[in-house]
Amino acid sequence: MGIFGQIGHFIMTPLYYAISAVLVAWHWVFSLVLPADGGLSWVLSIIGLTLVIRAALIPLFVKQIKSSRNMQLIQPKVKELQKKYGHDREKLAQETMKLYKDSGTNPFASCLPILIQMPIFLALFRLLDHAAKSGAGNGFLTTSLAKSFGESELFGVIPIKSTFLDSGGVLAVQVLAAFLVVAMTATTFTTQRQLMSKNMPADALSGPYAQQQKMLLYVLPVVFAVGGIAFPIGVLFYWTTSNLWTMGQQFYVIRNNPAPGTAAAQAKAERDAAKAARHGHPTTAPETPSTTTETESDRRPSQRQQPKRQTREQRKKSGGARPTDKTTPEGEQQ
Repeated sequence: MGIFGQIGHFIMTPLYYAISAVLVAWHWVFSLVLPADGGLSWVLSIIGLTLVIRAALIPLFVKQIKSSRNMQLIQPKVKELQKKYGHDREKLAQETMKLYKDSGTNPFASCLPILIQMPIFLALFRLLDHAAKSGAGNGFLTTSLAKSFGESELFGVIPIKSTFLDSGGVLAVQVLAAFLVVAMTATTFTTQRQLMSKNMPADALSGPYAQQQKMLLYVLPVVFAVGGIAFPIGVLFYWTTSNLWTMGQQFYVIRNNPAPGTAAAQAKAERDAAKAARHGHPTTAPETPSTTTETESDRRPSQRQQPKRQTREQRKKSGGARPTDKTTPEGEQQ
């Protein structure tokens, strides 16, 4: 083992223990009601492992959402900087990074969940690979559990260690692997598409951030589709479940806390207004009959108020002219 292998082993060992602990715990739970050596108990254990990992990553997802929203909102300012410093790339980069810093935005935050999951994904892949090829355990996955893990079969015919490329001539393996690869690719595409079509303002759809999102929209599904045919069935279950979690989590955030100025924000405002109307609390109170009468009367021209009648003494004091009388410039009464 070279120096790089030692470094990799040093980094992966804690992950082996953490992942195997959760995996073995879930397997113990499911083995109470399912055959311990069956593929279904191990597949459900992998799904349980996925849910635990994604729940632990929720704070990171919240940070990603905030950063992505900030990136969308500052796109008009980014465009202004591009117009102002378009001739000077170095100055443009400096001012753009300053804008990111002042707004508390990390342009790489959208990639953090994927980057964090990659070592976990690799550790699970190595656990399954070692268990399948040599029956060797890692972390809390003992030799007996590793053997059970590596030899388990889903529905009695699909080894969870098999891949699309290494199916052993079993058609069911290829069908299930192809289905999981398509599901993994489709959920990745849908998640990115959902973000761009519903939770990005119109101004943000033409900037550099939008170009980055468009690139991820088409590149990531291709990467997963190409790599997925070499992943074991058990790993495909992990990644597909993770993608479904991401899609559902993002749908919830976009629906209930959308970015301002987006189609999702407008849809939420319409739902809130409809909900308020159903509960008898409309956003604008309806006019009552009395209110309508008052409004119509207010629109009528107000009648001229008649002056009070004055006594003869009061008229003498005021110059002898009646309040209702109009005088000509020559002082003649009309």
